[in-house]
Amino acid sequence: MSFAIIETGGKQYKVSASKILEIEKLNAKVGETIRFDNVLLVNNDKSTEVGNPKVEGAAVEAKLLDNVKDRTILVFHKRRRKHSRKKNGHRQRHSKIQITKILAKGGKVIGEAVKVEKKRPVKEEKKVIKKETKK
Repeated sequence: MSFAIIETGGKQYKVSASKILEIEKLNAKVGETIRFDNVLLVNNDKSTEVGNPKVEGAAVEAKLLDNVKDRTILVFHKRRRKHSRKKNGHRQRHSKIQITKILAKGGKVIGEAVKVEKKRPVKEEKKVIKKETKK
């Protein structure tokens, strides 16, 4: 199974094809394709390429699914014996992405997301029984 290690938002993530991640907020619209060029390591089933500091020519493509907010974190400051209190809340913004392609040097695709189509159940027709009335 091929994977890559990318850096975005000051953090490093291990990604593989069709994996869904929450990363630091990106300035992009929902549904856009995002390209990460800062790839630190690329691994396919046969070989591993380690960058110094990054692998030249390698890239990872992802699709932006949604921009979301994290849960509320309370920030509470209290100074003892001074009757001084301050309470704030904070919700960090995240971008939810799905990895679509992992590209090695030269643009060679080493991992690609599989498109899964959801099958909708077919509604069965209900049989209507009509009673005949005698006149």
